[in-house]
Amino acid sequence: MAYYLTDGIYPKWSTFIQSISLPQTPRAQLFAQHQEAVRKDVERAFGVLQARFAIVKNPALLWDKEKIGRIMRCCVILHNMIVEDERDRFTQYDTDVFESGESSRSSEVDVVSSTGSLSNVGQMRGIRNQIWDQQIHHRLKADLVENIWQMFGNQDE
Repeated sequence: MAYYLTDGIYPKWSTFIQSISLPQTPRAQLFAQHQEAVRKDVERAFGVLQARFAIVKNPALLWDKEKIGRIMRCCVILHNMIVEDERDRFTQYDTDVFESGESSRSSEVDVVSSTGSLSNVGQMRGIRNQIWDQQIHHRLKADLVENIWQMFGNQDE
């Protein structure tokens, strides 16, 4: 299930992962540090896109997820093209230091088609209950805390 990094104002649903407000353990502190940093990066990037493209700034409630995903991807690509074009005019230092070779990461996003609508109300209730399930929320958060610890926790040693 996909999830969103949020701050403390969102409910404890399985799709929202807040930071830990008063982290007590080293694992919790590390998770809070990483979660807040990544959330701020996403907010800044989205703010840049909103400032540059009015289509991102305006409500998109009437569009389906696939269309919104394509629009966002298009805006990100256009933004990157503009930045790359402008970079050559203003840079006074060698950018080769910051650029890495071919990346193994992909920009492909798996989008669940909204045309395959749910066939009955029972399925919709099941999905809603899964999203609202606080046990799933706490289990996912604990798994994320452990994952961050496994990736970054022992770097002091």
